Amino acid sequence: MSPQAIPIVRLVVLVPESHADIVRESIGQTGAGKIGHYKYCSFSIKGVARFIPEEGAHPAIGQIGQLGKVEEEEIEVVCSENHVEVVIDAIRKVHPYDEIPIFTIPLTMRVIKNQSYQNPSITQYIP
Repeated sequence: MSPQAIPIVRLVVLVPESHADIVRESIGQTGAGKIGHYKYCSFSIKGVARFIPEEGAHPAIGQIGQLGKVEEEEIEVVCSENHVEVVIDAIRKVHPYDEIPIFTIPLTMRVIKNQSYQNPSITQYIP
């Protein structure tokens, strides 16, 4: 059986830790983050974001012209390419930033069948 290409993207969003759970929930409610028989699948990395808001910005955190920093989570999910705008709209409704850092990376999904009863298939996402 040859692997079948599916139009999939890895969607990555940076969010302050204070809003990570609500953003993750909103993403899951759209149906993004589904892998096989699992839903609400995501991966997070915590870190510190640094930035200087310029004139015209409306910072949720920090002041215009001053270096700011905030504890953030990078949340990653997979979703179909034609579903990206729905996911982004859901994120916009709950994310506190005026400029939301969202990245999409095209992937090719391959389902590899395994004869093992405990692990009948392995899903690989390949950039």
